[in-house]
Amino acid sequence: MKNVFWFVFGIASGFVLAHLVNKDPRGHEVLAEVDARISEFTDRIGDAYREQEARFAGAVDDAVTAAGKAAEKLTD
Repeated sequence: MKNVFWFVFGIASGFVLAHLVNKDPRGHEVLAEVDARISEFTDRIGDAYREQEARFAGAVDDAVTAAGKAAEKLTD
């Protein structure tokens, strides 16, 4: 129970601190820069994920086509 208290206390303290930093113009700029970097990172991860997904989809399509042709030859 003590660990849960400290965990919740830490989260609440972080929110309060971020709110106070955001009120200062310099702090606002810093938080905006951090947000921009996080957004750039998540965009890159998303792009890489979609690229890999497309590669796997292409490989699966090729395998299905090859299996279909092999099955067709066996039935002939």
